[in-house]
Amino acid sequence: MNFEHTEDRRMLADTLNRFVAEQYGIETRNHIAYGDNGMDPALWSRFAELGAIGALFPEADGGFGGAGFDVAVVFEALGGGLVVEPFLGALVVGRALGLAGNAAQKEHIASIIDGSTVVTLAHEEPGSHYALSRVTTRAVRNGDGWLLTGHKAVVVHGDEAQMLLVSARTSGAVDDEDGISLFLVPADAARLTRRGMGRIDGGRVAEVTLQNVQVGAGALLGAEGQGFATRPPSMRPMPRRVRRAASAGTRNSEMPSSSSTAPEVRALTSSICAWSPCTTTAL
Repeated sequence: MNFEHTEDRRMLADTLNRFVAEQYGIETRNHIAYGDNGMDPALWSRFAELGAIGALFPEADGGFGGAGFDVAVVFEALGGGLVVEPFLGALVVGRALGLAGNAAQKEHIASIIDGSTVVTLAHEEPGSHYALSRVTTRAVRNGDGWLLTGHKAVVVHGDEAQMLLVSARTSGAVDDEDGISLFLVPADAARLTRRGMGRIDGGRVAEVTLQNVQVGAGALLGAEGQGFATRPPSMRPMPRRVRRAASAGTRNSEMPSSSSTAPEVRALTSSICAWSPCTTTAL
């Protein structure tokens, strides 16, 4: 397998690394991270103009990348500056729209790519302990739409996002993989409340409460009850052999800098951590 970056990816990496170094120094980062918003809309727009968001999406969805290496290039540059802007939400929600959305839902991708819409995934719940299939939030049919009731915890950028991708159970027991559905919910929906808070390492999260939140039939993303099967790649567990390679790579203290041709382990590790929950999956 060829682990060398293409010329376009090297140019993107150089552009992003230079921008982060010049415009996102540690003082700027901390001012944003510990501020009331946890992001800077102006800098978020600049990242969009540089193509950092578009690189996360394939051409079919309006982007110009979307492969694992494209994601790795972007997130390696972001990691170098401890960037706290809402890239992960854009990746997870945007790719879910591309994978499972209908034509109307996919229209949201353009505003994600240009930075005008901030999105986030609202999945974790109090007491779930990172068990991805444990969902107690309920969605019941109500006329032509749905009523959502439940509580989501530690929703990254949850108090700044304009749209949330909410997991809710439409059937089955609380820990069944089947019966979980995904819904696109506007952040200003009636009876949806958000309580934002800062994280100890910077950035913002929110507790999201839904009390009989009414959404239309078009809010359902993908097939009813199949949200776990169609969940974004970032929520899928890594194969054991890949986790071991990633673990070995993160312990390698002699990795060359990213300015050189990306070595095998660095590329693999970066790709994995961009697409999978490395911080919550035992290595």
